[in-house]
Amino acid sequence: MSTTRGLEGVVATTSSISSIIDDTLTYVGYNIDDLAENASFEEVIFLLWHLRLPTQSELDELKKQLAENAALPKEVIEHFKMYPIKDVHPMAALRSAVSLLGLYDEEADVMDEEANYRKAIKLQAKMPSIITAFARIRNGQEPVAPRTDLGFAANFLYMLSGKDPEPVEIEAFNKALVLHADHELNASTFTARVCVATLSDVYSGVTAAIGALKGPLHGGANEQVMKTLTEIGSVENVESAIRKKLDNKEKIMGFGHRVYRQGDPRAKHLKEMSRRLTELRGESKYYEMSTKIEELVTSEKNLPPNVDFYSASVYHSLEIDHDLFTPVFALSRVSGWLAHILEQYSNNRLIRPRADYTGPGKQSYVPIEKRG
Repeated sequence: MSTTRGLEGVVATTSSISSIIDDTLTYVGYNIDDLAENASFEEVIFLLWHLRLPTQSELDELKKQLAENAALPKEVIEHFKMYPIKDVHPMAALRSAVSLLGLYDEEADVMDEEANYRKAIKLQAKMPSIITAFARIRNGQEPVAPRTDLGFAANFLYMLSGKDPEPVEIEAFNKALVLHADHELNASTFTARVCVATLSDVYSGVTAAIGALKGPLHGGANEQVMKTLTEIGSVENVESAIRKKLDNKEKIMGFGHRVYRQGDPRAKHLKEMSRRLTELRGESKYYEMSTKIEELVTSEKNLPPNVDFYSASVYHSLEIDHDLFTPVFALSRVSGWLAHILEQYSNNRLIRPRADYTGPGKQSYVPIEKRG
């Protein structure tokens, strides 16, 4: 029985949702560059779930449904207030809240197509409210209620700060959401599909996916990028700090990707937004530091930046707490998880691979009194 560590290169399913071919990422055949420059995140949600772009009336209806389902049950908000807040990882809070939502949905275990779609709407709509409510409660603030007159990206930024976001902030965040929405059969998406392939419910599938995304090898890279930028502190310190890391063979987060060989096509879009936002905030040093790090790592290691590298300074410039970067990733990626969950249900087969046994050979039971 042949094996591949980490299932690298193994084709585990068929899907019509997204593809990575020759370093080009597409959603349902649409190049990510085209979508990043032109599409709203709501259009991308519809595209991933329906495998086509919406008409204006369909888009209006989706926005209406998301707005109507954005508010959280009061029990979830009260649940946050019971946490030992200073010690709770935001991804653990998100995972627990999504699981808790299933207790307040009378359709949680109804498995027909229409009910599952309604659950997808509810989860997509409530993710911004979960993250912003947790962020504010842990800082001693009351949650800000969602507004029906704001789009998805703008509403998140509004609920987080309580202030109307600037147009460039909305543009940047919308672009980040579009770029992170789906990425073929990544670890969290595969986890979601394995979970619901047992015919478990949508809430369980998304909870499982959040658990996988919580790991630093999947979802936490941009937080580590920002930690690196903060530690280096200034453009003048970049070269010595990065060369020291390279000499010590330390991993520099935000570079390279298992799938892309010539570079992550999403990175360039966030690089430009990083330039514009850091300039707006009067913190251009973070963009300048990032470009200098990119230049050094690319020349020394031939590793181009991935989507996490510039998203760090983008999120920092949007005044998002650094430990919320991974939940924000989930805020976008849940659209892809839900697309894959719905696709798995539509043509399901239990996902049950085999393992190549490498343990000891045939053994015989020895009574405990005779064991050395």
